[in-house]
Amino acid sequence: MSLTMFLGGVQEGFFYALLAMGVFISFRILNTPDLTTEGSYTLGVAVSAVLTVAGHPVLGILCAFLVGLLAGSVTGILQTKVGIHPILAGILTMSGLYTINTAVMGGRPDVTLSQPTVFQKLYELLHLTSPKLSDFSGNRDAWMLAKDTVNLNRELVVLTVGAALVLLVLLALIWFFRTHVGLCIRATGNNEAMVRSSSINAGGMKILGLALANGCTALAGGVMTQSAGFATISNGSGVLVVGLASVIIGEALVGRRSVTIGLLSVILGSVVYQCLIRLATSLNFFPAYYLKLVSAVIVAVALALPMIREGIARFQRKGGIRHA
Repeated sequence: MSLTMFLGGVQEGFFYALLAMGVFISFRILNTPDLTTEGSYTLGVAVSAVLTVAGHPVLGILCAFLVGLLAGSVTGILQTKVGIHPILAGILTMSGLYTINTAVMGGRPDVTLSQPTVFQKLYELLHLTSPKLSDFSGNRDAWMLAKDTVNLNRELVVLTVGAALVLLVLLALIWFFRTHVGLCIRATGNNEAMVRSSSINAGGMKILGLALANGCTALAGGVMTQSAGFATISNGSGVLVVGLASVIIGEALVGRRSVTIGLLSVILGSVVYQCLIRLATSLNFFPAYYLKLVSAVIVAVALALPMIREGIARFQRKGGIRHA
């Protein structure tokens, strides 16, 4: 794997870590299967793209987070106030969001970000512009070297921005889940009946938790679309698998201990997962359309790791008893 490809994998790992944090909140903290993820991710993509085209890229990222909060709140209300099963509530919200996302994008299936994104503004601020061949007196080798250097510096800028954003969200979530409200959300996921008996509004806590989860998911979509420079209505397809893979791989590497360790583990899991995907696609063993199958296999293997470890330990114990 080349340095540029490795940096690309780490970059995407940081961006998708925001998505993985959202999945972790719903899947592990709230103990609720939330299928809103793919719809809220695309909603963040659409809002960020439209506002970037309008000349407001920073506002696009902020609004992506806010609309994600709204999407998660709708799912939470359907679950708690209407009494719809969590899986069905997520499917209903995701289905409705497809129409909303298309409307936000002006009825078009894709949008090209013709105005500068947050990353392009940073490039300009740091003077990371592509060199012109005329500046090197026709020396193509020197021009290629300068171009490669600029491209590498751009990759490092994107990596730095991704790491800073993930660190900011991580610290905010660690602080929030140590507050009284955050502890109530955690308690709701652990034992909802006990929370209700303690006169805590379990429904409200669930709505707030799902809103926060989908806010992180939509934020990931908003950042990713500005990094890629375009948005499509199908951007959210398969991102739930990406988020679950990051959570499961992180837990397989670090273990399940606390919320803080869990949030840190999903960041590691996201980076490892994206690097594995990059490695798998770079080996040319599979056509490009095999990507989702490879992703599903990686998730299945990660999910099976605890059972595999238990089987190995059982086999070793039997062997020890036999030798005794």
